Amino acid sequence: MATVKIRIDGQQVEAEEGSFLLPAIQEMGVEIPTLCYYKYATPYAACRMCVVEIWDKRKKNKVVTACNYPIAEGLEVLTHSPRVVAARRTNLEMLMSRCAPMPVLQEMGKKLGIEEPRWGWGTDTCILCGLCVRVCDEIVGARALGFASRGADRYVTTAFDGEADSCILCGACASICPTEHIQLEEADGRKIIHDEVTLGPNSAISVPFRQAVPNVPRIDPEYCIHFRTGGCTVCSQVCPKDCIHYDEQEKTEEIEVGTIVLATGFQDLDPEILKPYGYGKIPNVITAMEFERMNNAAGSTGGKIQLQNGAEPRSIAILHCIGSRDERHHPYCSRVCCMYGLKFAHLVKEKTEAEVYQLYIDLRAFGKGYEEFYQRILSEGVNVIRGKGTEVVRAGRGRAEEGDLLVRCEDTLAGVFREIPVDMVILCTALEAHSDAKETGRKFGVSIGADGWFIERHPKLGPVSTATDGVFLAGVCQGPKDIPDTVAQGGAAAAEAMSLMIRGEVEMDAACAVIDEEKCCGCRLCNDLCAYSAITFDEEKEVSVVNEALCKACGTCVAGCPSGSIKGLHFTDPQIYAEIEGILS
Repeated sequence: MATVKIRIDGQQVEAEEGSFLLPAIQEMGVEIPTLCYYKYATPYAACRMCVVEIWDKRKKNKVVTACNYPIAEGLEVLTHSPRVVAARRTNLEMLMSRCAPMPVLQEMGKKLGIEEPRWGWGTDTCILCGLCVRVCDEIVGARALGFASRGADRYVTTAFDGEADSCILCGACASICPTEHIQLEEADGRKIIHDEVTLGPNSAISVPFRQAVPNVPRIDPEYCIHFRTGGCTVCSQVCPKDCIHYDEQEKTEEIEVGTIVLATGFQDLDPEILKPYGYGKIPNVITAMEFERMNNAAGSTGGKIQLQNGAEPRSIAILHCIGSRDERHHPYCSRVCCMYGLKFAHLVKEKTEAEVYQLYIDLRAFGKGYEEFYQRILSEGVNVIRGKGTEVVRAGRGRAEEGDLLVRCEDTLAGVFREIPVDMVILCTALEAHSDAKETGRKFGVSIGADGWFIERHPKLGPVSTATDGVFLAGVCQGPKDIPDTVAQGGAAAAEAMSLMIRGEVEMDAACAVIDEEKCCGCRLCNDLCAYSAITFDEEKEVSVVNEALCKACGTCVAGCPSGSIKGLHFTDPQIYAEIEGILS
């Protein structure tokens, strides 16, 4: 568009012809009051607070609303003349006389020198700015809001009182309402439960986690307004690099690689199967991950430690080894629970006045600085009890004043059975292998242990290698470990992978399995027998084929082939018979 020259408060500026005055004035850093303006919606000029004084090219003087007055050549603008200030004061006082004393009006009144409106305060909390209607119509595209009646009787119509297909519950109207007249509330006053607390704001665009690779935002189509209604392209309008494309489709790519690092991580034990702890049935019994989310400053509680009713807990019990070191579930130690349990105690003491109880079997503070941190926790007044929490129940009437819950445990050092009244229980659940680890291991030729973790080639001499050359392990997929060990193992796995890639050529053992295609009947039995995924089936020839680079010459396929078409190279029957004859002679 063509640019024209105008004067704002005596300063000459260039602006696009036909655009509106308000954005041009704001770009100069001049503050203009407004209650109904939104950059991506059609200007409505409902509040009339953004008035300015202008002289057009015909030298006609008038007061206009800056949000919807188009820019033209030779325009002169005054943003804070006595006439403008008087008009703003009058408009605001008339608005105050109809509306309740809301913070946004009181703050604007202080800036204009109005403590109390001349005609007194009204009672309405909607200022009829029309922001919600325009956003729902033009941006969201749901058209669930509208105006009814005219003049002083005008009001916003909503679809919230009954069922309405048009409203998608996106919350755009509530987030943009300047007076909080529109609010999102749970139906029937339902409380938000802890497992609904997220790590960050519930946004359609977010970075999966801070260390994500690639560390770029992603759009969740399930929550994105554009994918639900076809409207709202605000993110693409504000992106300076034009990086957002709504028409991109999910696709699968095949990439040839020389090495693979498996870092599939772990999953938390679902404590719902541990009935004595009441998880999922008793309020305020939460997992360590849920507490971590609640404690996050970017979470929905703002980092505050709260009960389900929003109150601050008076006492908290942290139960260690939930599902770990338990023959009925996982006999191994999860390693990280002790230290993050101590960290939780420190955070609770730092943020609240709550009493904290640590219930443990054996406290394992084995890392650098860990024992010192444990001593610090003791100095902060945390109650450390040696004895596993065995049951969590609701407190009876006689003990409800002390806490809503009772944690039953045996104090092995004191030799007594205890019932500890608390308001919240945090379960330090076991780290366990992913449920699909066996399938993943089969794809990459990696063995799985009895506990579900991937097995390394050698626990001391090859802790990151696997039985399949070029496939390495990093992190908790190989077994429970904390962050320092995971980082060290990840670096080692990367170094091993790089050492193979920079060689260019890889030496292979001469011994391997070979298939006589003329004898192969195509039964594919050998494909299932191979532990290293070295045998595939050629659909065109209808015979099995051995990948010599992956074959370890273990002989399983040779022994299992019903047609005898697979032989071990350098280990054929004539060669073995010749060796035997040579020995006997």
